[in-house]
Amino acid sequence: MNHPLLSIVRHGATEWSVSGQHTGRTNIPLLPEGELQARATGKLLSDIDFSLVLCSPLERAQRTCELAGLREQAVLEDDLYEWDYGDYEGLTTAKIRETEPGWTIWNGPCPNGETIEQVSDRADRVIARVRAQSGNAIVFAHGHILRVLTARWCELAPIEGQRFVLDPATLSLLGWERETPAVLRWNSR
Repeated sequence: MNHPLLSIVRHGATEWSVSGQHTGRTNIPLLPEGELQARATGKLLSDIDFSLVLCSPLERAQRTCELAGLREQAVLEDDLYEWDYGDYEGLTTAKIRETEPGWTIWNGPCPNGETIEQVSDRADRVIARVRAQSGNAIVFAHGHILRVLTARWCELAPIEGQRFVLDPATLSLLGWERETPAVLRWNSR
């Protein structure tokens, strides 16, 4: 059985990731701090060969991939777009809770956006693509899609992504404990 390893990298810090605003499809640049983070993550990757490099089409993920030194190998993958927050794009959880008490992305609606099931379907397609190839793979994307992807890699319900807090421009590694998909490393800097 083929047991590829999957490295995941969340994009570096942006103005909205620092402020806690939900950043789905809005294309915003990395902060200078985010660029430094991305370069530092690249140093962690310098001795690893990847047979597959996938990247979200959004600017912040592409720039992180570039600063990490893998943009030339990267294939843009629409399934790695961040969760579409619909009407909640650009809002903080606190602001959303003013009208939707107790709301979280994990259990609440995103009017005119995606459901957790739709995000999970995209994550499942990325996982299938990674597992169908041989060699190490890496994806550059966004906090919520990568947390759902991690839950699905581990054969958990997508809502369990809430348990995998993912910091900007960190390196995490998904792999195997014998035949069981597992998290091998999380939030490395």
